[in-house]
Amino acid sequence: MDDYVLLSGSANPQLARAVAEYLGHPLHQGETLKFSDGNLFVRVPTNVRGRDVFLVQGTAFPVNDNVMELLFWIDALKRASAASVTVVIPYFSYAKGDKKDEPRVSIRARVVADAIEAAGADRVITMDLHAPQVAGFFRIPVDDLYALPVLCDAVQAKHLPDLVVVSPDAGFAKKAKLYARRLGTPLAIADKERTDHSESAAVVDLIGEVDGRTALIVDDFTVSAGTLADAARVLVERGAASVYALVTHAPLTGRAMERLAASPIERLFVTDTVESRPVELTDRVEIVSVAGLFGEAIRRIARRESVSVLFR
Repeated sequence: MDDYVLLSGSANPQLARAVAEYLGHPLHQGETLKFSDGNLFVRVPTNVRGRDVFLVQGTAFPVNDNVMELLFWIDALKRASAASVTVVIPYFSYAKGDKKDEPRVSIRARVVADAIEAAGADRVITMDLHAPQVAGFFRIPVDDLYALPVLCDAVQAKHLPDLVVVSPDAGFAKKAKLYARRLGTPLAIADKERTDHSESAAVVDLIGEVDGRTALIVDDFTVSAGTLADAARVLVERGAASVYALVTHAPLTGRAMERLAASPIERLFVTDTVESRPVELTDRVEIVSVAGLFGEAIRRIARRESVSVLFR
């Protein structure tokens, strides 16, 4: 049952190596070429005929190139007669497009899900989808892993005093409550208002008590760091002694590092689901590896064992 193929695309090579190290299993690095006209070319480096393949390929920056590369890998593996193809997508970026919330727009997550299925994937492993219903866009099994346990362990290792977990908006409050329960802290909720697609939103109110406490903002992802910085400002105005932040995915772009540096946030905890981004991370960002979670999911699926233990 351990005679499976672990293959890495170009989006998450470091995470793929860490997963292979956790499993004690060989990793095959796929060949990816980008021609001068923008076309992509992929080649499977080993024989996969009749074998189960686990492909690690995220969809972070550059998003569209990585999505197309993912589809090409699936197609190449199926044409090479792989018995099954499980795609490990650490960060499924188009999960943000999960609904038709205004006229004449695409439900982008559904389009990408359909494309992954059409290319021939048999199963998807991902982490902290922006909305749980995105898993229902697929007709194949989807394991949406939680980064919560490893992120909470990283926070607890800091021994932060008088901690209060803060949700950046009402929509994330249910998940934020899980963080608060795991950390044994109270919960506060920021009221966020978004008026356009500028990747920024204003925090206009705060529900809960943060005065004199260490505030921990939790969210599933951040792109511009604008919401985190704005929430941190409001928390300090409400008397928070210090502010930390925690997000699963950090596809940071533009002036994100400047906003983070100018904010009261002392440390931002992120996972290693995103490796390629157009900005360099500063020492204010601490990366927590989730390779063990992905590795354990792969091991259990390869051995036809239940993965439900990973969701407890």
